[in-house]
Amino acid sequence: MKNESQAERADRNFVELLQGARVAVTGVQVLFAFLLTVPFSSGFTRLDAADRWLYYAALVSAAIASICYIAPTAQHRVLFRQGRKETLVRRSNLYGLLGALALAVSMTTAAMLVIDYLFDVALASITAGLLALVALWTWFGQPALDRSDQSSSSSGGGGSAVPSSSRD
Repeated sequence: MKNESQAERADRNFVELLQGARVAVTGVQVLFAFLLTVPFSSGFTRLDAADRWLYYAALVSAAIASICYIAPTAQHRVLFRQGRKETLVRRSNLYGLLGALALAVSMTTAAMLVIDYLFDVALASITAGLLALVALWTWFGQPALDRSDQSSSSSGGGGSAVPSSSRD
C-alpha cells in the first residue's frame, strides 16, 4: 500500500502470514492426528524396520510443521505490545517456509509408507520422489524463479520493477 506507515505495513504483513498459515495448519493437524493413530491399528505390527523409519520421519516432520505454523501466533502473544512486529513478521515468514518444508517431508514419507505397504518399495519410491518434486517446485522453485525474475528486471534497468514501498 502506498500511504501506509512501516507499522501499518508490518501489521498487514503479519495478518497475511497468519491467513496463509491457517490454510496449512488445518492440513498439518489432520495429517498429524492421523499419524498419531497409526501405531494403534492392527496392521502396524506388520511393518518392517524401513517402514517404521518412514513412519517416524512422517510423524516427526508433521510435528515440526505444526510447531512452525503455530509459532507465530504463540510468539505474538508473548511479544504483544512490545513494538516487535517487524521482527515477528520476518521470523514468521521463516517459520512458514520451514513449516512448508517439513509438511512436504511428512506428506511424502506418509505417502511412501502407505504405497509401500499396499504395493511395493519401487512404486513407493517413484511416487514419493514425484510428490517431493511437485511440492518443491510448486512451493519453492517456482516462487524462487519469480523472485529472480523480479530482481533481474529491477536491476537490469529495463522492465517495470515494483517500487520498494509496495513490496512485501
